[in-house]
Amino acid sequence: MVYTGVLDKSAISLSMFCILHCVALPFAVIMVPQLTAFWFAGEDFHLTLIYLVLPTSVVGIGLGCRRHGSFGVLSWALIGLLMLVFAAVYGHDVLGEMGEKLLTLLGGVCVMTAHILNFRLCRSCDCDH
Repeated sequence: MVYTGVLDKSAISLSMFCILHCVALPFAVIMVPQLTAFWFAGEDFHLTLIYLVLPTSVVGIGLGCRRHGSFGVLSWALIGLLMLVFAAVYGHDVLGEMGEKLLTLLGGVCVMTAHILNFRLCRSCDCDH
């Protein structure tokens, strides 16, 4: 199914963007403080990413799991998404700034791993062995 591959690729891109945001933000704040302080460092940016990542991941992983039947992928995705949501909603207050960034990075890596596995498993289902 073409939709699963597109959703997986989109979710992988969003996860990479999230990771890049976490890693590059300190450098961007130094270089262009007005731009980064306005939107990229705010909580609205994190919530916007969550609103994009959640439906893309849920639909993509759900379709993939129905297709290939490997629910280990679902575990990676669920753990990663829960980390991302917790980091976005409670991370700064509970874990502090550094803890929030680390949890967000770890969650993004988990979600990205889930989508890479999902993409590979869906492609292997297309093979005629």
